[in-house]
Amino acid sequence: MPVRVTLLAAARSTSLLAERFDDDRPLDHTGWHEVERASPALVPLAAAELRYCAPTARSRGTAEALGLAPLSQLGLRDCDMGRWRGRTLAEVTAVEPGAVDAWLRDPRSAPHGGESLLAFISRVGGWLDTRPNDDGATVVAVAEPAVVRAALVYALKAPPSTYWNIDVRPLSTAVLTGSASRWSVRLDAAV
Repeated sequence: MPVRVTLLAAARSTSLLAERFDDDRPLDHTGWHEVERASPALVPLAAAELRYCAPTARSRGTAEALGLAPLSQLGLRDCDMGRWRGRTLAEVTAVEPGAVDAWLRDPRSAPHGGESLLAFISRVGGWLDTRPNDDGATVVAVAEPAVVRAALVYALKAPPSTYWNIDVRPLSTAVLTGSASRWSVRLDAAV
């Protein structure tokens, strides 16, 4: 029987307009309120046999607020953005417009000195493919929206450029069912 992995996008830690690359800020007041409001619909995720989270403060905070008692997984960390870490897209574009253009155009490009989009998608896919698939195990993983996007691209075997066309909202879920390199995807509405 295949494994069932529910990916839950972490609640917000800042307004979407102030998002920074590879940011590790904890949940803000709005994020906590969103988790509290969504909790009745998300608490059943705690029944999963295996509960994981990305090593970011907001992923851990989201999981803990839902009572998941997760195990942190390095494979679920956000994309390594090298020297762009902690900066906004607007800040980086103002200083390195050519580098940003190359990064958006070529999934093998890593002008920031960190991880390329292709390497990021492969890493997240590698984590996904190593989930135990004994007797229909159920897994929940709380991660940054970027990680959920990467997992969806990997599971669908879509071109890496598809990553830029997927919008993952805070506290939305995606359910992947299958096993190594053979995944089916179900999207659930954001709560």
